[in-house]
Amino acid sequence: MQTERVTFLTTPDQKAALDAFASSNGMSVGHVVREAANRYISEGAGDDEAALAALIDEVNDAVPRMRADLQQSIAAIRAANARVDAILSDEGVRRL
Repeated sequence: MQTERVTFLTTPDQKAALDAFASSNGMSVGHVVREAANRYISEGAGDDEAALAALIDEVNDAVPRMRADLQQSIAAIRAANARVDAILSDEGVRRL
């Protein structure tokens, strides 16, 4: 089997975690990295797409509720403005 060298940089904490994981599972760091890369390449895109689809569903569910809340807020503000205008008009401070 022909191989090639790949080098990547990581933080000391990430390296220590990688060393610990490999050691506790009886594997070399190279084996762990190769397996992780293989999984990422074969499965990685599907996970991102599934997560994005879930977020889209949440947004689609939330937007109608948000619109309704905004409409209620606008109506409440308009009613409050009308009450203030009426009070100020009764006091002669503002003409309607």
